[in-house]
Amino acid sequence: MSALDALGRVHLVGVGGAGMSAVATLLASRGLTVSGSDAADGPALPALRAAGVAVHVGHDASLVDDADTLVISSAVRESNPELARARERGLPVLHRSEALAALMADRDAVAVAGAHGKTTTSAMVAVALLAAGADPSFAIGGTVLSDDGPLGGARDGSGAAFVAEADESDGSFLAYEPLVALVTNVEPDHLDHYGSREAFEQAFVAFAGRVRSGGTLIACADDEGAARLAASARLELAERGIRTVTYGRAADADIRLVDGDGWSGQVTGLGASARIELAVPGAHNLLNAAGAWAACVRLGIDPAAAAAGLGAFRSTGRRFEDRGTVDGVRVVDDYAHHPTEVTALLRAARSVVGDGRVVALFQPHLYSRTRTFADEFGVAFDLADVVVVTDVYAAREDPDPAVTGALVAERVPTPGKATFVPDRLDAARAAAAAARPGDLVLTIGAGDVTALGEVVLQTLAARGRADELDRAGQDAP
Repeated sequence: MSALDALGRVHLVGVGGAGMSAVATLLASRGLTVSGSDAADGPALPALRAAGVAVHVGHDASLVDDADTLVISSAVRESNPELARARERGLPVLHRSEALAALMADRDAVAVAGAHGKTTTSAMVAVALLAAGADPSFAIGGTVLSDDGPLGGARDGSGAAFVAEADESDGSFLAYEPLVALVTNVEPDHLDHYGSREAFEQAFVAFAGRVRSGGTLIACADDEGAARLAASARLELAERGIRTVTYGRAADADIRLVDGDGWSGQVTGLGASARIELAVPGAHNLLNAAGAWAACVRLGIDPAAAAAGLGAFRSTGRRFEDRGTVDGVRVVDDYAHHPTEVTALLRAARSVVGDGRVVALFQPHLYSRTRTFADEFGVAFDLADVVVVTDVYAAREDPDPAVTGALVAERVPTPGKATFVPDRLDAARAAAAAARPGDLVLTIGAGDVTALGEVVLQTLAARGRADELDRAGQDAP
């Protein structure tokens, strides 16, 4: 019996989340009977129903009476009635990562990890493999966009490759045993879980140790943490027949990225050389593409075909995602929620805005992260022209009255550049009011700030109509 067959009828709690919905879709695609519940009727549920998942809105203990296995995420608390009933019945309770590991068990798995960049990089690998005809499976925490349109966050292909975004936030990426582990960076985050930088970095050492014999660790040489990981793990991994490969602009990288202009660059290494030309902006995206190219070549894809396939990548949902242009102002949404991600995003925005200004609307994510990185966030947001910070999105944490978005706004070095507006709707309207034709407004963060792009667009449209009426009144005889 395979690892999947042993699961029987599977019920997922919180099935509407990005990671959970991907697992549910794949389990159903493999022929299992799958059900799930979520607290609200979110945007992922219609697609899940179409995939054959029995979806229920609201949590009820009776929903697991016919289940053989329960799958949860770290966000599900023991007080959840479905989890409590599963405990009473003695059902196997798996973390989402364990269910995903079962789905990957018979495939050539590529697990992409890092404090940031993992969604984009894993999506790049998946799109390049698809373009090269490898027909991969994938499970990615975001909608993958390609030349052929949205691909969703999950796909069950017939090929040997399986690409997975490996979440380090709670240590669950240690459930995987990949053939290829790709580490974009080891920059401390999620210290609420790990407690210290040392513990965070040690988790990545353990992750590297999960690579199968004969596999490959691919790590970014431009990131200090990832470079340390590669250097410290190389000899031990080699004893198990695992190769360590570094990539980046660094002179000592095994795969060198040169002649990069933010959109294209030459990669040389693994006995090959190819030109990568992307359709998405940003030097950080080009660096991610170099790592994705290395993973594809390791899986046997022709180097030139892998590079060409990366050109078909059109970003992922909530990664520099265009929401529209109104009254001469472009609105873009992005998931950036760490200072390094914000810095990369604002530099990319600067490269496309021309003579216009960058207006940043930021919703901090997690009280612990806001408190830990307030200074770094302030420096990052100084790259924008106008900054509006709303209050903290709590996510899985209990409120901390001592931590608000004001911590970030107060630490932007340029006086008068940043404003703290606690109410999210008021903050969206303030960002729209600050924008002028030619500007770029960014809605930034991992919470429900993504819904504010529409508020900004509506506010801009109302302003445009008011301006037209004013001009019509002035022109009237």
